[in-house]
Amino acid sequence: MCVAAPGLVKSLKDNIAKIDYNGNIVEANAGIVSVKPGDHVLVHAGLIIQKISENEAKEMEELFRELEELGNG
Repeated sequence: MCVAAPGLVKSLKDNIAKIDYNGNIVEANAGIVSVKPGDHVLVHAGLIIQKISENEAKEMEELFRELEELGNG
């Protein structure tokens, strides 16, 4: 199963965004969604697929933390 991950756009150049995932910076293609630094986004397979609100991003991050804890428990 593949899951889109929430992240924060840190910078953007030529449709390549630097995305912050809790301190890990990864590049993603922004070719199908118009984004700017400071936007919260969902990324799947290296492609930004959707902008989301800050609250949605925080909720998803918390759910992922809870799932990780269950897996480690």
